[in-house]
Amino acid sequence: MTNLYSRFHKAHHYLSARTAPGAGMASVMVLALLTACSTTPQYPGTIASKQKNKWVASLPDTGKGPGSAARKSGGYYLDDGPEDNPPADLHLVPDAVPKAEPLRQANMQPYVALGKNFKPMTELKSYKKRGIASWYGRRYHGNNTASGEVYDMYAMTAAHPTLPLPSYARVTNLDNGKSVIVRLNDRGPFLSDRLIDLSYTAAYKLGILAGGSGRVEVESIVLEGSAALASAKPSASLSAADSDAVMNMVYLQLGAFGSSDNAHNFLTQVRQKLPSLKDAVSITKNNGLYKIHAGPYPDQTVAKLAANTISQQLAITPVLVTD
Repeated sequence: MTNLYSRFHKAHHYLSARTAPGAGMASVMVLALLTACSTTPQYPGTIASKQKNKWVASLPDTGKGPGSAARKSGGYYLDDGPEDNPPADLHLVPDAVPKAEPLRQANMQPYVALGKNFKPMTELKSYKKRGIASWYGRRYHGNNTASGEVYDMYAMTAAHPTLPLPSYARVTNLDNGKSVIVRLNDRGPFLSDRLIDLSYTAAYKLGILAGGSGRVEVESIVLEGSAALASAKPSASLSAADSDAVMNMVYLQLGAFGSSDNAHNFLTQVRQKLPSLKDAVSITKNNGLYKIHAGPYPDQTVAKLAANTISQQLAITPVLVTD
């Protein structure tokens, strides 16, 4: 699962969401998303993508091919899902071919999504874990991922909250034994029960497209020599694009007060009504005003989802700001 460091690719690729029709980051914020998943920065690091927790309601598995999860009104969160006429030959799309690539330093920064702290891996190393895979589709197709690449729902890619970007992983469906190799180029999903967000095609080849999610095992692929290349010393400075991504963090301004006492009173009310924001909301003083900020969020899409929930709970209109 940067336009949920998404790709949360990126909303059920903070309240996060990068998660997807398949997702594709208990609290009031998360519950709001569930009832409704990089790609991401602050997530430091990248060109923000519409992240995401991308989530899709379970649909019956008709077994009729790539179009079996046909577009159905109301069936997908945030109107995500397959396109009206997906290609008929998705089974012929080859798996990603692993190769040694330098890791993006901008995608190694710790970040917060859906109220959870994530600390991405800074080097390629052995990783194997089982969990739930979801997928994301047309809503994020053509948008930037957390790595700055454009998301292609018909390519063999995926989003992961902490594995290095870019890197490769083998994903195995634990229910049917099908296995694929994907290239990780996005962040997400951010829900606790989600492990990885797959592209539309990867989900199709694994047999979890129509169901929306499935039990999988994710194992990193470390080629000989790739770890040395990926862990090479970063350049003295980030590229201009990466520097901007690191600097521009997305927040929600919930209020601005001339009095410190009034600001602290409002802050107390926010924390009482929205416990999930307890550690994410604070007061900053700027131009003589005490401003209540919530965040940072992985990208503007996730921030807007958070704003909707906050607006409903507090009867206010949060303002999107960048820092």
